[in-house]
Amino acid sequence: MIDALASHLDAIAALAPTWGYVFIFAFMAIESSFIPFPSEIVMIPAGFLAARGELTLRAPVPDLVLATAVGIAGSLAGAYFNYFLSIRLGEPFLRKYGRWFFVKPEALDRACEVFNRYGGATTFVCRLIPVIRQLISIPAGLSHMPLGRFTFFTGLGAGIWTAILSAAGYWFGRSAGDITYLDLVHKGKALIDAHLVWIVLGALALGISYVAVSKLVMRRRR
Repeated sequence: MIDALASHLDAIAALAPTWGYVFIFAFMAIESSFIPFPSEIVMIPAGFLAARGELTLRAPVPDLVLATAVGIAGSLAGAYFNYFLSIRLGEPFLRKYGRWFFVKPEALDRACEVFNRYGGATTFVCRLIPVIRQLISIPAGLSHMPLGRFTFFTGLGAGIWTAILSAAGYWFGRSAGDITYLDLVHKGKALIDAHLVWIVLGALALGISYVAVSKLVMRRRR
């Protein structure tokens, strides 16, 4: 899928100075919903274009910051779609008809199992894990997780992931010479995959620390 989608990046990049941020928001919203769409082909090229001064502001660092912020906003929009759709439709409907819109029963079972076992903080950690990243919003909606907590954890996880992808693209934009977008995406993905274990472990450490501190505060209040 990445190769097929990346082949269109040249045409999209030509429109980046005018429509770049619209594309980033829209594609990241799609990626964060139940539709299978790799975020690597959005944020890595976004960081690359920012580094080369080819986004709207024509200023590398401001464009990088703004592209990351827009990517986070798009991720939240897609996550909200899953969250409210799950509340609206309910679990029986999703189990019966979910396969028709890319939500396989076994994937839903796994997302629900992880969420029910580890709680709301999984919406943070799982934003960094492929495949389950999009689906973790569904059990959050099914369990009626408070919207404020859902927004905080999802925004934090999506923020870290989006920042990592755009930073990788920015690094290649500054250090690489002529490179095709397909090579850019593959090299950026390989770089991130090589360090994914440490990224997830760091997120787990943050999540565990948050839970421990929250429990300590609750005990003191009692």
